[in-house]
Amino acid sequence: MKKILLIEDERNLARFVELELRNEAYLVTVAYEGTNGLELALQEEWGVILLDLMLPGISGLDICRQVRAIKRTPIIMLTARDSIADRVSGLDSGADDYIPKPFAIEELLARIRVVFRRQEDEAGEAKEGKSLLVFQNLSVDTDSRMVRRGTELIELTKREYALFVTFMSNVNRVLTRETLLDQVWGFDAPVDTNVVDVYVRYLRNKIDTPGEASYIQTQRGIGYVMRR
Repeated sequence: MKKILLIEDERNLARFVELELRNEAYLVTVAYEGTNGLELALQEEWGVILLDLMLPGISGLDICRQVRAIKRTPIIMLTARDSIADRVSGLDSGADDYIPKPFAIEELLARIRVVFRRQEDEAGEAKEGKSLLVFQNLSVDTDSRMVRRGTELIELTKREYALFVTFMSNVNRVLTRETLLDQVWGFDAPVDTNVVDVYVRYLRNKIDTPGEASYIQTQRGIGYVMRR
């Protein structure tokens, strides 16, 4: 569930916003003064913080600065102070957005949706990046299981693919035959280490460029390494 921290000392407004957010299925926590709000902001992880500028205890600007010093949590400022200078001050303190009071709840909800949509997009991009393994001009997308040399698609068997991904995930690391056997075939597999040599040869035949050095180097007496 998406978590929102609302720091607002106007209790009627805070209650109204809280109910509207809960109606949108957000998990909402409310703080009515700056000190408690800052503690909650720093102690827990939030999808977004809605922060009033004028608060008892610690001002919204000070809260924003302290949160931004150690966290990237999106902050939307809510305030009756609507001058250009106030907006600039809030944004310079680290706020991501600024909504002057009074505001339409529909606009606030829309801006919150933008924040969460951006987070989902960034998470998707991060996941996509993690699924792509690259070594020189070889690549493998572990989500789609597509292996390429440059733009050329390479077809691998299930065992060859598992061996290839193991090498691509351990570039520059020497892997013993026993390690490869354990990771690709399983610790209890009824085969010996010679099968590793056979499959490395199969894999080289498919991924290497004829006439050029192999991507997978032999470490005599030890095993193999894919090295930059």
